[in-house]
Amino acid sequence: MTTLGQSQHLPVLKISSPGAIVDAGALGEVLVPHRYCPTELALGDMLRVFTYLDSEGRTIGTTQKPKVEVGQFAFLKAAENTDFGTFMDWGLDKDLLVPFGEQHRPMEAGKSYIVHAYLNSADGRITGSSKIDKFLDDDKPHSFVVGQAVDLIIANSTDLGFKAIIDNSHWGVLYKNEVAERLSFGQSKCGFVKYVRPDRKIDLTLQNARESRDEHATQIMEYLEKHRGFAPLHDKSDPKVIERVFGMSKKSFKRAIGGLYKERAISIESDGIRLLEQ
Repeated sequence: MTTLGQSQHLPVLKISSPGAIVDAGALGEVLVPHRYCPTELALGDMLRVFTYLDSEGRTIGTTQKPKVEVGQFAFLKAAENTDFGTFMDWGLDKDLLVPFGEQHRPMEAGKSYIVHAYLNSADGRITGSSKIDKFLDDDKPHSFVVGQAVDLIIANSTDLGFKAIIDNSHWGVLYKNEVAERLSFGQSKCGFVKYVRPDRKIDLTLQNARESRDEHATQIMEYLEKHRGFAPLHDKSDPKVIERVFGMSKKSFKRAIGGLYKERAISIESDGIRLLEQ
């Protein structure tokens, strides 16, 4: 289904003097002006088109790529303040308006802000907002799992570390003692889900835990996966038994299970180690 404010590949139905007419499904036939069309364009070709409303309220298309689409967040620069609000540079010829009522704090031209794009229910136009919390619902169910790769936008810093927007939908936390690089407000990063807490809050990491494991930790995880998630060994076990089962020293075993415990990949119990649900 074609949605206003999002880019999609659409078929060319006609080519006329104003430009190409594409089939935008529920939005009808949409004009893509000639200045946005490739030089060699034929009927039936597929164009990646972003749809929006022009100044007269008509649906129009462009092949320009916006920095943010409806339902997404992006770090945008304020281009101009007007009587209606602040216009942001979002990569299109026509700037994105953030009305005064949608500004978390008054915006200044030349500065950059995290902005969410949405469809204004009053007129159906694409509108921006810097009131981030309005569009992130931590009580909303999610399907994030430990180890999942996610797209992040660094949005705030706290005593614990950094708050980040996860896949345009939820808040997550990167703990500062686990971040080895400098992060800045509005920066986009690839991260991973480290832990989903019982209250469904999400802890994040910038490092893929599986890739960072040493050979001993990998060996222990493989053993657990093959033995119903349990091994009757722990940090107090006989070194000879550890050597016989895993072929490693007790020191290496303790270091490996300590790292896996910190990852929340295993629990260390009185009778052994257990693989946690991922």
